[in-house]
Amino acid sequence: MKTDITLKNINKLAIPALISGVAEPILSLTDTAIIGNVDYNAAESLAAVGIVGTFISMLIWVLGQTRSAISSIVSQHLGANKLDAVKNLPAQAIFIITSISLLIIVFTLPFSSEIFKLYNASGLILDYSTEYYQIRVFGFPFTLFTIAIFGTFRGLQNTFYPMIIAIIGTIVNIILDFAFVYGIDGFINPMHIKGAAYASVIAQIVMALCSAYYLLKKTDISLRVSFPFNKEIINFSLMVLNLFVRTLALNATLYFATRFATSYGTAYIAAYTIAINLWFLGAFIIDGYASAGNILSGKFLGAKQYEKLIELSNFLIKCGIGVGIILTVLGLLAYNFVGSVFTQDPEVLEQFYIIFWIVLAMQPLCALAFIFDGMFKGMGKMKFLRNLLLLSTGLVFIPILFLLDSLDLKLYAVFIALTFWIIARGFPLIIKFRQLFLSLSQKA
Repeated sequence: MKTDITLKNINKLAIPALISGVAEPILSLTDTAIIGNVDYNAAESLAAVGIVGTFISMLIWVLGQTRSAISSIVSQHLGANKLDAVKNLPAQAIFIITSISLLIIVFTLPFSSEIFKLYNASGLILDYSTEYYQIRVFGFPFTLFTIAIFGTFRGLQNTFYPMIIAIIGTIVNIILDFAFVYGIDGFINPMHIKGAAYASVIAQIVMALCSAYYLLKKTDISLRVSFPFNKEIINFSLMVLNLFVRTLALNATLYFATRFATSYGTAYIAAYTIAINLWFLGAFIIDGYASAGNILSGKFLGAKQYEKLIELSNFLIKCGIGVGIILTVLGLLAYNFVGSVFTQDPEVLEQFYIIFWIVLAMQPLCALAFIFDGMFKGMGKMKFLRNLLLLSTGLVFIPILFLLDSLDLKLYAVFIALTFWIIARGFPLIIKFRQLFLSLSQKA
């Protein structure tokens, strides 16, 4: 099936993927905004949500790599017209990954306080972090279930149903956040930070149920686990393993960023929480176009249409930089009131505004990195992605962070180090891509 690379066709994939992609950061931002405006211990609560959010994001990103692996395998088989060979793979992948998630719950729950002490949390922040996590973690298996089904839809070149599911989950979460955190007079007592956790878990369950419904009703892929394992399960496992190691490096970056921000004090970690969630929002918006690259690159590689791969990369570079610039401009226009949406604490706002401009300046660079990251995932080039992120974290981010921290730059140190980390991730991907496919496209 021919796919023309036009803005219209790219947007058919990118816009729904963008909307579904921003669901997770919107959920986090909703928690951040609502918790940041409670009438007591707002800064401590905000810090706790930020710390737990970082840890749960780590878990999701480590095990949620099934989405990219499933999407890559399904899209390549679709391009090669061999889809029937992998129809039982998604159910097997979901079975494996949800089983692992249940083990993680069992092993982390008894040690939740010790885990958050590693993030420099103490006192009331530690108490809130533990309380929030011990509820929120039960949504983890449902999130992974949903992510795996999203990967299946992506492989089938469909981002519409994931968008619908994400919208439903986001609306449920926002409504329940307000109802549970602040309470409803005569019906629900205010639950403070516990309410935000319950709202997230229920929203994740709703999304999982919707995901199962749409997959079973709109495709002929079953959720019934059958054995023996599909022959692609080894390839799937290797992809996930490489992405697992890669994601450990990614989360090492977030761990050190959060740990250093926490060590500077409550106002700093609260400001960092707002800034990093806005950074995630920008990243997931850009990820809409990265998803289009992910989906189409796998299909083109499976069909051996190398000239289409080069055409796709050139087009997405323009789209990505354009979206990145738009995000920067919108952020600058809203600069003076963005922080007040999340908190009224003057100390937190002061620290936030000191570094928010760096978050905005990073957006075009993030666009390039994330788009090519998506394309390499779509093509199954997970080993190169793994090695690049290990080097970017170990040789760029961590040394720069420690150096700038020694100069007492505080949050400047964190976000400047993140900027260099993004540059180190993005440009080598562009160079490697052109080395791999430029000559092949000319022979085609």
